[in-house]
Amino acid sequence: MFVTKMTRCSKLMLGVLVLLSVACSTKPHVIKPAENISSEKPNKIYVVSHDWHTGFVIPSKKIKHLLPSLEKRFGHTELLEFGWGDKGFYQSREMTVGLVLRALFWPTDSVVHVVAVSGNSHRFFSGSEIEPAYLSDEEYASLLTYISNSFRRNEKEEIIELEKGLYGDSQFYVGEGDYFLMNTCNKWTAKGLKSAGMDIGTVFTLTADSVIDYLQAQNKARIYPR
Repeated sequence: MFVTKMTRCSKLMLGVLVLLSVACSTKPHVIKPAENISSEKPNKIYVVSHDWHTGFVIPSKKIKHLLPSLEKRFGHTELLEFGWGDKGFYQSREMTVGLVLRALFWPTDSVVHVVAVSGNSHRFFSGSEIEPAYLSDEEYASLLTYISNSFRRNEKEEIIELEKGLYGDSQFYVGEGDYFLMNTCNKWTAKGLKSAGMDIGTVFTLTADSVIDYLQAQNKARIYPR
């Protein structure tokens, strides 16, 4: 009897999650990479994990062409870190139970966090886990479009600055899409990897470990320089 009740409860919870994911915005959407992708992969990026949160570290040159405001804000910085998350939780200097519950169980506005990465990425993120990924030009272009689409624009098609970021030379911007349990910061990263042509599941890839584990498995299966 107890097992039956638990099974019914699980099905009910699953139904709620499905309804929530359908009702709420799952933007930014995965970008389909171009066909006839080159086998050469000259573009090196990183995924960095800050315990519970993941983001991308990429060369800044091409993304600045898509987002000229980043050139004005960060100048000639060679590398930028991009993270996406809940507006209230991400920008807060203090983590509270209320912020966590609100971010997970109630659709909230999103923000994009951009950080100027100075010097070597591994040294800059010495306290974090970091994994490389190597992309063809077509895969890289698709990822850049995905990241660009993660910013909300104003009527002039400009990205919208918010407050200063969390560490280093950094800035928050208004994000595109709602943050909620089935559309987390780590799912955002997974959708970026999917946009870059990787065969990663995005529906239940909700934790930082799930993203990093996927990349580690990919890198073990291939011979890449670190």
